[in-house]
Amino acid sequence: MPFAVMGKILWVDLTHGEIYEETIADEIYQRFLSGIGLAAYILYRDIPKGADPLGPENILAFVSGLLNGTNSFFTGRWMAAARSPLTGGWGEANCGGTLAPVIKRCGYDGIFFKGCSPKPVYLLISNGKAELRDAGALWGKDTVETDHWLRAAHPGSACACIGPAGERLSLISGISNDGGRMAARSGLGAVMGSKKLKAIAIQGNRKITTANKEQMQRLSRKAYRWLSFQAPLPPGKFIRYVGTLFRVLPLAIAQDGLLYQQLLRRWGTIGMNQISIEMGDSPIKNWAGSSADFPFAKSDSINPDLITRDETQKYRCRSCTLGCGGLVSNRIVPESHKPEYESVLALGGLSMNEDLESIYRINDRLNRAGMDTISAGSTAAFAIECAQNGLLPREIDGVELTWGSAAAVELLVDKMITREGIGDLLAGGTRKAAEQIGRNAADFAVHAGGQELAMHDPRNDPGFALHAAVEASPGRHTYGSHLYYEMFQLWTRVPGLPKPKRLFKKETKYLPTADQAAAAVACSRFTQVMNGVGLCMFGAFTGVNRLPVFEWINAAAGWSLRPQEIMQIGARIQAVKQLFNARHGVPLRQTVNKRALGLPPQKDGANRGRSLALDQMISDYWSASGYDPDTGLPTPAALEELGLSGDKGFIINS
Repeated sequence: MPFAVMGKILWVDLTHGEIYEETIADEIYQRFLSGIGLAAYILYRDIPKGADPLGPENILAFVSGLLNGTNSFFTGRWMAAARSPLTGGWGEANCGGTLAPVIKRCGYDGIFFKGCSPKPVYLLISNGKAELRDAGALWGKDTVETDHWLRAAHPGSACACIGPAGERLSLISGISNDGGRMAARSGLGAVMGSKKLKAIAIQGNRKITTANKEQMQRLSRKAYRWLSFQAPLPPGKFIRYVGTLFRVLPLAIAQDGLLYQQLLRRWGTIGMNQISIEMGDSPIKNWAGSSADFPFAKSDSINPDLITRDETQKYRCRSCTLGCGGLVSNRIVPESHKPEYESVLALGGLSMNEDLESIYRINDRLNRAGMDTISAGSTAAFAIECAQNGLLPREIDGVELTWGSAAAVELLVDKMITREGIGDLLAGGTRKAAEQIGRNAADFAVHAGGQELAMHDPRNDPGFALHAAVEASPGRHTYGSHLYYEMFQLWTRVPGLPKPKRLFKKETKYLPTADQAAAAVACSRFTQVMNGVGLCMFGAFTGVNRLPVFEWINAAAGWSLRPQEIMQIGARIQAVKQLFNARHGVPLRQTVNKRALGLPPQKDGANRGRSLALDQMISDYWSASGYDPDTGLPTPAALEELGLSGDKGFIINS
């Protein structure tokens, strides 16, 4: 067995009730790492062209990364992957919690489900045995109830499950871990629901070995000196002015991820609530508004101190030193996961909602239902704007669909969860709803390739638009941006990458250049590496000059790869995902709603006067990737260089 990985995956055929193992050759790990790379290899190999995302031929993967369970920091992430029913192409979702190392302790690097069960089931792995159990009693339960039931029935198990949204095949449903922590994006909860797979409950005691345990420990001790750094921070009502400063300064400052980690350590992601609004990072009023529409008088309602005062317990993923997660309790929610930045803004400023209590309630309902808060909040804002423009009823069940109405957001979300009335129209997200509404509804649907954009405005950081348009799983904020490149500090370890200036004119971010393209390609490839080893993006913001990601990989697996060679593995994973979409007829360049591109430019707020030359950015990015600059398809030369070729478009060369 190779080091750091288990060398096997588990197959579960839900149609026939069969469970069996597959041995994975060492060469596959050397070419694809594990995690999302292993999933890309298997799903490309085994999902036939044209497979229905909600049909038996689709495959749903739960994968753990190469560094999960080793003596490394921030490596507690697991991933789900399948053909996405939301976008039609490559779909993946990422989550922390407790599941990642347990998959490996069961003896597997991934669990792959195919077929569709005739009745609700869950997978149990216990005492080295895997079996399907009847889940009829669990069908209809929410994610928290399901998690509690499974843990009581199988003490010590790590669990993942769907809620009613996944059971009802909502295309914006996700998969829950630890009673409400969501692998939310790509609609993979619907894939799980279509297979009648309610949950997995797993436990194991297999040992996870590393090639050089002493080196792993030395690397981690050295990294901890940076990770233990703490800086004093002012209260939340003052930290908001950081965003104001970024907005008014004539120059931009390249960011150091250590500063962001201080916010995470104190507040979690909600530390960015007001900062992001002020600097133009947070979209307002379904992307048609600006920071001028949601000033301190409104954004003070989501001051991070107001949320952390309800925090009863901090929690962290496995091997994390930050602990950005937390549980909250108040008269609104007796116990719930602390709403994250994305959730607060998607359910708040995007609909002009200032009611923090409603955000608590809606966030808890969505977590329990197993529905993506980003897509749900975006779809609610879309529906409100459609109503304001006469495309949907102005009033539903006595509630007026208007900006700033917490009741409207709550009503729309509840309808989406139950798929009642207008909720059935909206449960597929904004693209599908706009197609059914017709007329000019598409103008109000802010998505890329069917996936709603996250709460990071490309008019503030153009990198978000680029990656939303070109990544195999579109519309996401986790693959790269100008800011991410600054914090990853890849140029310190990978020869030839451009080094950002410490101070630069803001307008230079909006000018397509060779350096911008090279930085974006590096972000994409490094993200594939992160998701191949199970590394948290927040941890990676420490910078690879401080967090020894490349060195951990070598010490754990017993390799001696240079950083640029590991980045080439990321390029290979990226290319296979691109080939996956091409096989299934999915456009390789996704259209991003013009609002997010500043077309026309805003007249007020932090992003006034800004617009993006996205066409040129995409062409430059694809050229720098070795892809055809017009189609986005990897060129024969690029495939040859990556060891990907053959008459089917993909083969592992010996």
